Amino acid sequence: MSTQQDTKREHPTGTATSAARDTANGPVDYVVNGHTPLAQRWCALATLHDRIDASLDRALQEGHGLSTREFSLLEVLGRQHSGEGGHLQMKEVAHAVALSQSATTRLVSRMEERGLLSRYICATDRRGIYTDVSPEGTQLLNEARPTNERALHQAFDALELDPELAPLVAVLRTDH
Repeated sequence: MSTQQDTKREHPTGTATSAARDTANGPVDYVVNGHTPLAQRWCALATLHDRIDASLDRALQEGHGLSTREFSLLEVLGRQHSGEGGHLQMKEVAHAVALSQSATTRLVSRMEERGLLSRYICATDRRGIYTDVSPEGTQLLNEARPTNERALHQAFDALELDPELAPLVAVLRTDH
């Protein structure tokens, strides 16, 4: 069984920090201001996501009356095709837009009421219900894409000035 003991270590920045040491498995990680570097990077990533999402949501709402979730749903459904495996089941759509199945179903219903989506029963499996982007939804998606792209670049430009977030922005802007 491993035991942990607290030790004082010199952090790479030169500041003394406490570090837990798992005597069976080696060092755990430095602790700075109560957080490990991994936890700090996770918090930075969450902050980056939240700020970008807020910027995109504001631009899409003002320009097209769409939320980022609605835009994402249109994007996901807009990539469907009539070939083998080209249509997504609701659980796949939910996974793609990072929502629960019930939240995705409610979102699809609201967008269907707005005329942006249409649902139909699968021809080969009467239990399956598929969703397609309507012509109105396709038009709105095509109009919103440049707004989304512009807002994304503006958000990244602003976040690049934050020393904590700049490294993450650089990684996201790198084409691999």
